[in-house]
Formats: sequence, C-alpha cells, structure tokens
Amino acid sequence: MYLQLFADFLSIITILMCLVQKIPQIMNLYNLKTAAGISLLGLFLELTSYTVMTSYNYTNEYSFLSYLEYPVLLLQDLIIIYLVLLYLDLISPSSFLLAALYFFIFGCFLFQIVPKTALTILAPMCTPISASSKIAQLAAILRAKNSESISVLTWVISTLTNLTRVFTIWMDSADLLLLSNFIISVSLSGSIMLSAIYYRRSTVKHD
Repeated sequence: MYLQLFADFLSIITILMCLVQKIPQIMNLYNLKTAAGISLLGLFLELTSYTVMTSYNYTNEYSFLSYLEYPVLLLQDLIIIYLVLLYLDLISPSSFLLAALYFFIFGCFLFQIVPKTALTILAPMCTPISASSKIAQLAAILRAKNSESISVLTWVISTLTNLTRVFTIWMDSADLLLLSNFIISVSLSGSIMLSAIYYRRSTVKHD
C-alpha cells in the first residue's frame, strides 16, 4: 500500500517535471534564433515514439498518471519541431500537409480506427526508435563539439523523469516493454546531459 502511494507520488512529481521539461529548450531556441546542434531526425523519431506510446497506453486503459507525461512531452516536441523548422527555413505548404497527415494518423490510433493490434506491433519498436532519437541527438552534439543550443536542464529533467518511471511502471503494470524502454532512456538521456555539460564547459574555457 505504502509503495503504491509512493509510486503515485512519484508519478505526480514526474508529470509536474514533464510539464516544464522541454520549456528550457524551447526558450533556448527562441532566444538564440538558431537550431545549430539540434538533430531534426532525432526530434521526428522522438515524436514518433511519444505518439505510439501515448496511443498504446491510452488504448490499453493504463492508469492515466502512469503515462500523462507522454502527451505533455509530445506537445512540447511539436513546438520544438516548429521552431527548428522555422530557424532552418524549412516551413512550407508541404510541411503543413505532413502535419495534418500526422494528426489524422494519431487520431486513428486513439479512436482505434486502426486496429489495436497495430499498436501492439508498433509499441516494441518504440524502444529502438526512442534510443535512435537520443543517439542522433548525442551524435549531433559530438559532431558539432558545441552544445550552446542544447538545454542542459531539459536533459537533467529527462534523466530524472525516466528514472522515476522505471519504479512507477514496475508498481503499476510491470510491463516489460515499458520498463525496458525507460531503462534505456535513462542511460541515453544521461549521456546527452553529460555531453552537453562537457561541451558547454569546453566552450566557456575556449572563450
């Protein structure tokens, strides 16, 4: 009983942190007016993962507190993608058509117009997709050797929230698919956080 209450408390803390997780990144992009060092591929992969996992949890009727951060992060990712496309001068009519197609497919998942079994097939792919998104972002930082446009705070929060989710998912459903996803995410988010800190300090020293 007490463990479950603690898990619920951690879920609330996780959701609260997720409400602001990517806001530092959004503000950083807005202030710098540049998307240098941000991996667009990583963002699209991350959006795909959040979309499938939101739909997977929703259609399986898991506890809302156990996955509420997915739709919150999904919304924040959409804002970041818009800013990155804007600063890379990639906004065009075709981008709006692709956005409309995305929301149509997302709606089909949520309202089970697409059979629920499709999500059961897609959900296991989210672990490698999520991992690939973070690997792409890590590679972008290492390639540029500059993390100025990366918000360290965003990745600190990401690491912490993924860590708390390992415990809350274990208590709520013990879904091995979800557990493996979060364990891998903790490792990769931590790597991005450390790389961002390292190159931020290197840049400061160089200056």
